[in-house]
Amino acid sequence: MILPIVAYGDPVLKKKAVLISSDYKDLKTLVANMYETMYGAYGVGLAAPQIGLSIRLFLVDTAPFSEDESLSASEAKALKNFKKTFINPEIIEETGNEWNFNEGCLSIPNIREEVSRKPKIKIRYQDENFKSYVEVYDGLIARVIQHEYDHIQGILFTDKVSNFKKRLIKSKLSSISKGKISTDYRMRFPKISKKRV
Repeated sequence: MILPIVAYGDPVLKKKAVLISSDYKDLKTLVANMYETMYGAYGVGLAAPQIGLSIRLFLVDTAPFSEDESLSASEAKALKNFKKTFINPEIIEETGNEWNFNEGCLSIPNIREEVSRKPKIKIRYQDENFKSYVEVYDGLIARVIQHEYDHIQGILFTDKVSNFKKRLIKSKLSSISKGKISTDYRMRFPKISKKRV
């Protein structure tokens, strides 16, 4: 089932999400719905706060990035085959020289900005069966994970841009929170009472 995506301005997007346990109600259905919602909005990642749930869960599928012709064959293959669900994740380490990339977000449609992040991460997480892992990722995969991880920390990519850029996009952000935008997917806006279909 495709769920509405929570728009910028909703308090759930600014809360630090809570841990969940293996008996979380209907978790498998929730994860399936989140994948369906992400694909329906042509996203590469989706965090639970973006569908209104303040829990430490996000998922990533970087396949769309694999079509970039500037990538090497091995990079493209890694991106094409990377699909994972992260439950109760914790980024243990971020290393390397920061690099900029133009980021966007399903909760903040029609706005893209350069965001600086470190290229390599080490992350501890659990999968849908609550099996634990510690893994290292780099490049675009690391960046998508960092972006989604920020969501469960109550951080948006717009929080990471300069004050000057924030002033430039302030009115656009206000319009998003009021539902004064058009998207190809369902959204829930904090400053209007009914859902937009």
